[in-house]
Amino acid sequence: MVRGTLEVLLVSAKGLEDVDFFGKMDPYAVLMYRSQEQKSSTASGAGSDPEWHETFVFNNVSDNVSELIVKIMDSDTFSKDDFVGEAKIPLEAVFAEGSLPPTIYSVVKDQRYCGEIKVGLTFTPVVILQPLLS
Repeated sequence: MVRGTLEVLLVSAKGLEDVDFFGKMDPYAVLMYRSQEQKSSTASGAGSDPEWHETFVFNNVSDNVSELIVKIMDSDTFSKDDFVGEAKIPLEAVFAEGSLPPTIYSVVKDQRYCGEIKVGLTFTPVVILQPLLS
């Protein structure tokens, strides 16, 4: 089993389904790996095509959990935030390659396409030294 640190570059989203009735959406992303959860800034008034260019670091990542989930939400002032959709990002390739350039992944809600998200990934393995037996 390989363990290490996963660095996630959240670049942007495009063509998100607008869930606001009045005005433009204020999207943000919630990135989840196992029990770790991190939230991006809110792209106020960005509508369906937000840009973030933010980096997130997840520690204690192992290759036995092979998926990063990115939930896209719409921030609302006077009501509960709306769920826009989510992208499930497979991690097998970044475990093998070490780094993946920003790549487009589909955002889905109720098994229906509702936009895309662009994410870059870097995995840095942690080397655990074993004592030598004499």
